[in-house]
Amino acid sequence: MENWSVEQVCNWLKQRNLGELVPKFREEEVSGAALLALNDRMVQQLVKKIGHQAVLMDLIKKYQQQKSGLESLTYCCERASQKYPEAISGKNLKSFFARYKTLQWTSSYALPDFPYDVKCILAEKKCPDHSMRIRIIEFLQADMTKYLEGSLYPNSQQYNIVVNALLQAYPFLDEDGNGFLLWKRALKDRFKYVRRPIEDDEQVLRNKCKFGHRRGQSRKSSFAENKLDDVQGQVEEEPAHFKGSTMDLHIKWLNQEYMKTQRNWEEVDNRMNVTIEIRRKMISDKAPLKDILRLFPFLRCPYQLFREFQLLTHMDIYKKTVKILEIYSENILSLYVVRNNPIKIMLQENLKQHTEEDVLKYMKMTAACLLLPEVFGDDSSLFAAVNEEVKAVTPVLEVKNPFNMNSCEFALYIEREELAQLDDCTMALAALVAAFHVFDIPCPKRIHRTLNFLESLVFEVRNPASLPTPVKTGLEAAQ
Repeated sequence: MENWSVEQVCNWLKQRNLGELVPKFREEEVSGAALLALNDRMVQQLVKKIGHQAVLMDLIKKYQQQKSGLESLTYCCERASQKYPEAISGKNLKSFFARYKTLQWTSSYALPDFPYDVKCILAEKKCPDHSMRIRIIEFLQADMTKYLEGSLYPNSQQYNIVVNALLQAYPFLDEDGNGFLLWKRALKDRFKYVRRPIEDDEQVLRNKCKFGHRRGQSRKSSFAENKLDDVQGQVEEEPAHFKGSTMDLHIKWLNQEYMKTQRNWEEVDNRMNVTIEIRRKMISDKAPLKDILRLFPFLRCPYQLFREFQLLTHMDIYKKTVKILEIYSENILSLYVVRNNPIKIMLQENLKQHTEEDVLKYMKMTAACLLLPEVFGDDSSLFAAVNEEVKAVTPVLEVKNPFNMNSCEFALYIEREELAQLDDCTMALAALVAAFHVFDIPCPKRIHRTLNFLESLVFEVRNPASLPTPVKTGLEAAQ
């Protein structure tokens, strides 16, 4: 890095999602040597956003630590080669480097940045349910693999380091003093689960031969043994690790049941529970949406979409959405910013044609839902296409004749394909928020404030997004 040009530094920033800093770095002619020489004051002058300052300083610090470690390693090798010239050579040299690398890894390990739903549960100091435990274990396993540069065989010391870091950060996870063994066992099982289907990795194949693994062999997951199999406390699941044929049977049954008009919803719930781990793995690995829906078509059903959201977050999003629209609809419609909006005008015209209290309330909630992006100054085309063609790739609502009680239609679209038909505006809004979480889709910046406001209410965050005064008054009255 010391010999990098200004352009190389700019490319490095882009690779680390710091592209906003490139113009300033070019203007100030920050080369690799200059980058490493930056102190806190210089960074504050160069970078305006505190978040970017923190990330940049952390990257510089990590590089300097790695450089220091490499110099120390070189010194150790030189000393060892002088004292034991026959030891530091060939296979022994490889072992020496591996041992040193392990020590460096464990001494600098930090927990990964968990996703939003996991952070919410941990922040509330709630003991996670089975699906949330799986999410935590998945991220720890992926993070360890990253530190191990792709290796799927951590040693015992590395498992201990990671689990200790988890329990030190979140002591309430140490259930009855047995948490360490439970989490370590679960993490080891996760690595086994990831390794099991691999057929083309040299290290995995070598270890399978070494330990007598037979193709198709299956072991009962220890999740069931150590009480990590409680999904919502309702359904007793099968072990988390299956033979491929067993999992195929579950998926085949779900596809056949989806084609029926009369469905066994209790069994659908059970089999969706059983297959959640492989489904979340596909989504976290960014499998194409069409492949996920082909295997798990019930995610097209609003009920199952909401249920999947509840398994991930422990929140009933439909009930939360009903409450949100009931509380805020009047306040949203009273805002000056929406006074001349076509949706507001359309609402006023249709209100004159009805006198029933329930119908009027429903129409006002529908209008409030559709006007949310206007309230926050977001791009409404990324939220709902009202009597228009859907153009957004991210989750968006298609709404036809929103105030016509006989012909109104709501649908959820993802990647310009219809995912689900929805009964009303409440179900539509809940499905939109749930889709971003269930399918792990990044929120577009141009709709971020609207979704952030909704999520802050769904997850009961104390300080929701910045609100217009009438809406803020409604929030305070609800608390």
